Amino acid sequence: MSKPQPIEYADASPQVRAVFDDIKKTRNVADVNNFWKYLAHDPSTLKRTWESIREVMAPGALDPLVKEMIYVAVSVTNGCGYCIASHTASARRAGMTEAMFGELMAVVGMANETNRLVNGYRVPIDTAFDT
Repeated sequence: MSKPQPIEYADASPQVRAVFDDIKKTRNVADVNNFWKYLAHDPSTLKRTWESIREVMAPGALDPLVKEMIYVAVSVTNGCGYCIASHTASARRAGMTEAMFGELMAVVGMANETNRLVNGYRVPIDTAFDT
């Protein structure tokens, strides 16, 4: 099986173009990034993923900067280089400073370390936390 290639707007089906157009309009960008171009191989997945991300990442009880920083933290933990780069850029555009990024990485590292210690020792949950 050959390596998939991105689907560019000019080569996209009308269904894919409609999603690309919505992404470009919503994000105020001239072109969609590679993530979307590769998902375009499956138009249903492209549409479903875009609709979900658009809804989840919209302003709500958490502001967009907090949501982007959470996305970075999860991406670091999952080891997704693409998502780390993409959402770090989005977080910076939303106002994340170098100091904030440094603290975020410290929290991610500490949480991963302590999570593994708890799992390894099989520490039971304290009654006071079990609500």
